[in-house]
Amino acid sequence: MTVYHWNAEDYEKHSRGQQKWAGELITRLDLNGSEQVLDIGCGDGRVTAEIAGLLPAGQAVGVDSSDAMISRAGKKYPPDKYSNLSFRQMDARYLSFDGTFDIVFSNAALHWVKNHAPVVNGIFKALKPGGRILLQMGGKGNAGDVLSVLDSILPDPQWKSYFDHFGFPYGFLGRKAYEELLDKAGFKIDRVELIPKNMELAGQSGLEGWIRTTWLPYTSRVPEEKKDEFIRAISTAYMKNFPMDSDGIVHVAMVRLEVEARKNG
Repeated sequence: MTVYHWNAEDYEKHSRGQQKWAGELITRLDLNGSEQVLDIGCGDGRVTAEIAGLLPAGQAVGVDSSDAMISRAGKKYPPDKYSNLSFRQMDARYLSFDGTFDIVFSNAALHWVKNHAPVVNGIFKALKPGGRILLQMGGKGNAGDVLSVLDSILPDPQWKSYFDHFGFPYGFLGRKAYEELLDKAGFKIDRVELIPKNMELAGQSGLEGWIRTTWLPYTSRVPEEKKDEFIRAISTAYMKNFPMDSDGIVHVAMVRLEVEARKNG
């Protein structure tokens, strides 16, 4: 998995959609307040901190592969003020926990991994017997309209040379594929579901901020001095097909894969 250079502050400004969906997911955790919870792909720590606030007798641990994100999270939520909250840099494919957590949670992160088998196996090992998972990530068909725009732009002579030997970077998996992974790892499956979602962005600037901060596999291949032009080309082409609504909002059709399962024992 390629390690991308995240701008944690910029991401925080342009991740409201992800935060909204995380909030919806948290309400389904059904916490009693004493659990040990792992948040995979914690980013700037905002969601992990929200979970920790629901755990007066428990603890939340956030992990992320990005140095910048973990640094940002640690500064925003220092241990002297958030005693039941901690952060660690860790790749989702190489989780080092063993029988530690009651719940493993993840929102808008695991689609950055193409091969999910080591992730699912690591999650299983990290859970206590009887522990459960609640995951949401980009699923099969996610952001299809944006990907169509990218497919039309990348062959342009202005950009083509930067995408030689470029392969699709995301793990947008379907229901059946994920059920097979869970079953092989030993999970009892409660629910695996593909759910359409609507991403709302504030005009072309909001769309460009979202592209800049979350489409790094594409934008990171373009030289810095051409990056803004590349992002503008994507946003302009997208809005030609999907213009703003009367309130100045740009809509992007997304598909999320939601997963609930438990470790018997």
